[in-house]
Amino acid sequence: MATDSLVSTDIDYTQDGKQIGVLRVPQSFNTAGWANYFIPIAVIQNGSGPTVLLSGGNHGDEYEGQVTLLNLVRDIQPEQVQGRLIVLPMLNRPACVAGTRLSPLDGRNMNRAFPGQHNDTITGMIAHYVSYTLLPQADIVVDIHSGGRTLQFLPSVNMHELANQTQMSEMVRAATAWGAPYVFIYADVAGGGLLPSYAESLGKITLGTELGSAPQFGVDMLGIADRGLKNMLRMYGVLTDTPYAPPSPAPQLVAAPESADYVMAPVSGIFEPFLEMGDPVEAGQKLGQIHSTELPFADPVPVHAQTGGILFGRCGFPLTQQGACVATIVRPYTLT
Repeated sequence: MATDSLVSTDIDYTQDGKQIGVLRVPQSFNTAGWANYFIPIAVIQNGSGPTVLLSGGNHGDEYEGQVTLLNLVRDIQPEQVQGRLIVLPMLNRPACVAGTRLSPLDGRNMNRAFPGQHNDTITGMIAHYVSYTLLPQADIVVDIHSGGRTLQFLPSVNMHELANQTQMSEMVRAATAWGAPYVFIYADVAGGGLLPSYAESLGKITLGTELGSAPQFGVDMLGIADRGLKNMLRMYGVLTDTPYAPPSPAPQLVAAPESADYVMAPVSGIFEPFLEMGDPVEAGQKLGQIHSTELPFADPVPVHAQTGGILFGRCGFPLTQQGACVATIVRPYTLT
């Protein structure tokens, strides 16, 4: 464990049972010069077995992980566990409270802050504690995401393509056990510093998700999150409430390996889509058009696909900005 972290907690990571607590992150406010910001954490441990680190609320406008993990902590009892669950349902709690993608306290994106620094802003201090205190204890890492307000997605469990084929194969096996309709191999097109990327670099079995978006938030997506997470935990024997059952049908394995698979808006304005998610796409096909809000009667600007496949994601809010991703195109992927 890191000894230079400024973050503290009363949680004992070696203790059996269920512990509910907080991470205390040093923070000063206009009304309190000496203060801590509390990040909720729970640990459920029983006997020997894998350690699974579970996080939600990496982005504050993504609620699938927050709700799923809060329910999990309430519902699961230590006698149903063989191993250890470390649960951070609101990893970026300042953003969760505000309902924003970025932290309102320092304007930073938690999923671009890893591994962080011990004396960083609040986002970086949380990332540093996770990186150097929690991740070294974990065998399996799950960071639950959706598109929030920014993107709509077909529900999937995600990962990067890795050179380590043993690690990659095990991650695909774990993702398949989840039972979401898709397993999605994605590329970083908006910078580094991701929690899943850092966990993967440590050799951890690492899963992300894209479980819809804020407009898709509801019973179906929460069901995929809850059932899938528990089924994956059963596969590893960490959750022992019922036997593991392989999902049927098996998920489709897809990938968007090229930067051109992520279609960015050429101009700002109102994006009018021409396709629904899941529709086939051909290279050169018009995916939609963008209406100018400054020159509303000018001809809209077309948005074309550069690659072919299926439409996997699209912008979650019609008003978009130049350079924002308005569509993601995937193709079938074969694990080598």
